[in-house]
Amino acid sequence: METETAPDNTEPVKGGDYVLESKLGEGSFSTVWKAEHRLSGQVVALKQVYLSRLNRHLRSCLDCELNFLSSVNHPNIVRLFEFFQAEGSIFLVLEFCAGGNLASFIRLHGRVQEQIARGFMQQLGAALEVLNSHHIIHRDLKPENILLSVPKDDAVLKISDFGLSRSVHPSDYVETVCGTPLYMAPEVLQFQRYDEKVDMWSVGAILFELLNGYPPFRGRTNVQFCFPQLLQNIKTCKCLPFSQLYLPSLHPDCVDICSRLLSLNPADRLSFNEFYWHIFLRRKGVAT
Repeated sequence: METETAPDNTEPVKGGDYVLESKLGEGSFSTVWKAEHRLSGQVVALKQVYLSRLNRHLRSCLDCELNFLSSVNHPNIVRLFEFFQAEGSIFLVLEFCAGGNLASFIRLHGRVQEQIARGFMQQLGAALEVLNSHHIIHRDLKPENILLSVPKDDAVLKISDFGLSRSVHPSDYVETVCGTPLYMAPEVLQFQRYDEKVDMWSVGAILFELLNGYPPFRGRTNVQFCFPQLLQNIKTCKCLPFSQLYLPSLHPDCVDICSRLLSLNPADRLSFNEFYWHIFLRRKGVAT
């Protein structure tokens, strides 16, 4: 992951408790820094959310993020140690993950072996079980938002960045369009109402990328043209574009779970429970 060194004149936040070291990432509404606690020396990820940039919807998402992360302590969900308000911002003190994110891992290593992909999916399933029990949908699952404890195949994966998450109870639907287009479910791209199955589509896209080294559907980076192009690619796809070099080595169970997660119609798409108990995740042993 590329980092940016903190300016020399950067002032520590929260009365000098944390010293900024390097910038880990930046978005429209927040900046994430690698930081160190001045007294204990604990290294953390410090996420600064600029309150003036949040509309009512995004402020509601932030409240959901804070409430959810404050209530859970799970190895596959990034841990929130504390949060505080200062300088017109909310600061989230989060677990620092030395392995970077899954996007960087894929760029560095390319596709992974089936058994490694299965292990990663099992960990995501464990995290999503917690979200499911709290009726939380993430709405922005993508390799960039999956952190690794170490940059290795045996890393512990942690879902992060719940800034677009919200609570949705069974049989309820949401209409807000949000997320990252390449991992966004087709019903969101079509501005239709949706439920928790949008996360299942994203999981399928992540699994496909792990197995092939590239996402299942592509589109232009310009959002105005990206949605129509992505939708066209998804709707005209008769079979997923698995690499013909690697497809013969994949177990049918692996292809099945990926294909059913990436079902165009949400009614045909795997639910969380169907994903969690799919034979591909339950099967043990080395892939053929």
